[in-house]
Amino acid sequence: MSIYYLIFIKMELVKQEIKGMIGWITLNHDAKRNALSRALLNELLEAFDGMHEQKVRVIILRANKGAKVWSSGFNIDELPRDGSDPLAYDNPLQKVIRAIMKIPVPVIAMAEGSIWGGACNVAIICDMVIGTKDTCLAITPAKIGVPYNTSGILQFLDIMGSHIAKEMFFTADPISAEKAHSLGIINHIVEPEELENFTVNLANRIIANSPLSIQVIKEQLNILGNSLPISPSVFEHIDMLRGKAGTSTDYIEGIRSFYEKRKPVFIGE
Repeated sequence: MSIYYLIFIKMELVKQEIKGMIGWITLNHDAKRNALSRALLNELLEAFDGMHEQKVRVIILRANKGAKVWSSGFNIDELPRDGSDPLAYDNPLQKVIRAIMKIPVPVIAMAEGSIWGGACNVAIICDMVIGTKDTCLAITPAKIGVPYNTSGILQFLDIMGSHIAKEMFFTADPISAEKAHSLGIINHIVEPEELENFTVNLANRIIANSPLSIQVIKEQLNILGNSLPISPSVFEHIDMLRGKAGTSTDYIEGIRSFYEKRKPVFIGE
């Protein structure tokens, strides 16, 4: 098997590298704890497109080595204040999630550090998640009064089940790597110093198998996982509920309290 290296240097917030048949995509905005800004998400989209064009066989999505935070989630600076949907279909975060699902090769989240908010959705929608004892996940929209998008909630339900999803959404408390592993959210927990080698070995075992078979099976699994029927009227009702939260006083209070570094005072309106 030939080994080649290809590095795209034009990006600032995301790094790309190809080693052999493995594509590496690295979140590279440590100063903002890899917050999912539009700029970073658009670079992620470009990175996935580039990896697809280069015909890599496995993609590893990671933060910089030693990161305490894999990603702090959606960039709160870019949340709308005008009542518009914060996570609409054409939002770059939703585009990244769809890109991970649609790319015809396995995507492995190499999750060193904590994962917050919308970044949890990015991590769990990857085909596999490898973590360390320091990995934890927290779904935090209720902390700032943000209504979460319907497709994201369905993805959480599919992966972790109703009771766990409700607890994580309602409390916004992080769950440990051990609990996430027991729930099937994390595939493997390894020592931090072994994380990269373990993930590469896993990727190489995948590469040894039929790429066409894996491509077809990934699409089959995604189709079957999204096969739960929901009527148009139910979707409309759910969107109405999200709009109610997105235009609320609590939503504005949640954002304001975040910037003022205080506990929010929610009134349920």
